[in-house]
Amino acid sequence: MIIRTVALTGLLVLGAGATLYTPPAQARAYIDVRIAPPPPRHEEIAIREGYEWAPGYWNWNGRRYVWIGGHYIGVRAGRHWAHPYWEHRGRGWRYHEGYWGR
Repeated sequence: MIIRTVALTGLLVLGAGATLYTPPAQARAYIDVRIAPPPPRHEEIAIREGYEWAPGYWNWNGRRYVWIGGHYIGVRAGRHWAHPYWEHRGRGWRYHEGYWGR
């Protein structure tokens, strides 16, 4: 009887823990801002073997736009770099982070 009670209690605790668990939230891959970003700045680049150019972009720091200069990133076989970009949505602008795509 005691073993059955302990086993049942253990199952109830495990079941409650499984239903209460929520996986950690993933980081947002975008930022929403009401003010349009300035036009991109022109950057001079040179082709480098084994690297791809990630162009600069305007980043929102919570109060204003700040220019983040472009940089070279190592090429990944079978993938391409999707550049970050700002998209006009409704009354504001949404920033989408860059990522490696297939």
